[in-house]
Amino acid sequence: MKKFPGIFVLFICLVSSVSVFAQDQDMMKAWQDYMTPGEMHKILANNIGEWTAEITMWMDPSQPPTKSEGTSVTEALLDGRYFQTKYTGMIMGMPMNGISLEGYDNAKKTFFSTWIDNMGTGIMLLEGTYDEASKTINYKGTSTDPTGKEVKVREVVKIIDKDNTLFEMYTEQDGKETKSMEIKYTRKK
Repeated sequence: MKKFPGIFVLFICLVSSVSVFAQDQDMMKAWQDYMTPGEMHKILANNIGEWTAEITMWMDPSQPPTKSEGTSVTEALLDGRYFQTKYTGMIMGMPMNGISLEGYDNAKKTFFSTWIDNMGTGIMLLEGTYDEASKTINYKGTSTDPTGKEVKVREVVKIIDKDNTLFEMYTEQDGKETKSMEIKYTRKK
């Protein structure tokens, strides 16, 4: 009878070890899934390369837009987990340089995009989803304007084909959304 408590304790330790091992295996699989680029990363990989950009901007929706041109170069980072785009061009007669970092978070099941440029000192942060039927990534997020006011931003990135992408940006001011920018990207040959 005295052996029964010892066997019982041994049994509990064995069951606990199996449970911990199973949890470790589940965690290892979760990490593997989290860190492995997948189909959504392939969508972003389409942007790798050099592009010309035809930019149309609306500073005031009641006024005609301004037009300019630029170039962008996108490269994969960390084995295709993230994608960095460097943009150069002119906006409102001034040199404009910007950097975007995009990716897809496998755990959150969402795209993300950041934007920084030499026209400010803040960062724009967006999250988005992919609509397979229209081949469009729809982003939403915020930016800060020069007065410190937070601005709601919506971006629509439509993949027309492997060599053409249409980018549209909408901003919300005083509860009203207006189109503020459109960029037609064409892959350089």
